[in-house]
Amino acid sequence: MTYEQKINSELDFWKFKILQKPSLLSKVTDKVQKKINSYIPDKVHNAITTAIKQMVKAVLFGSTFTTSKPITDLTLLHREALVKQKIDNYKKTGAAEGGITGAGGFLMSLADFPLLLGIKMKMLFDIAAVYGYDVKDYRERLYILHVFQLAFSSKEESQNVFIKMQNWDDKAHQLPTNIDEFDWLTFQQQYRDYIDLAKLAQMLPFVGAAVGAVANYKLIEKLGKTAMMSYRMRHFSLQSIVLSHESTSDLRLEKGN
Repeated sequence: MTYEQKINSELDFWKFKILQKPSLLSKVTDKVQKKINSYIPDKVHNAITTAIKQMVKAVLFGSTFTTSKPITDLTLLHREALVKQKIDNYKKTGAAEGGITGAGGFLMSLADFPLLLGIKMKMLFDIAAVYGYDVKDYRERLYILHVFQLAFSSKEESQNVFIKMQNWDDKAHQLPTNIDEFDWLTFQQQYRDYIDLAKLAQMLPFVGAAVGAVANYKLIEKLGKTAMMSYRMRHFSLQSIVLSHESTSDLRLEKGN
């Protein structure tokens, strides 16, 4: 079995898991979280949405996160070896950051939110570049947002995002021309709801450092795996497009003869 056949099988299993019906526990958790959200005033939701929107926009369009150049002339096997190495490095960085802020108590744990978000986004930019994509392209940054949303959303919402990401390169011309057209409210709610349970314990005395380190490690690990699968999906989708075009060209040549 070739490397591409192996990872294609892994990709098929990942897709199957995403498209599975939500479990009963998942449904109950979503309902509880939605109920809690309904009690939060709109002003608070709007404030959080604005904060995350500005934070993510700063990461996406700030010069600090656009320095990675797309890597060319590498096999998929070598690309993924490099990606796995980068994910491991970011997991260690995130764990260290979570441990430090967790040890600092409530106020330091609040600071963990933007720091962790920055680490995650920088990792996604690096991963995109290793797979050969130019992160200076607005559409690639939008894809990064979708990868992030896919990793940190409820079962139902992750399925919606997954459907949007399929055949991405075919739909590139249909993408919104303005970043403000992105659904920021759903983005912030899904992200916040996903990490709430994992991060609340970080604010507790004595155990905050350990919880912060483990939580950040696991969150970055999940995002890294989601990113790898997402770019594998594009790789095989582009292969299908190329094969389709080649078949069409061969058919035209046969008719011409």
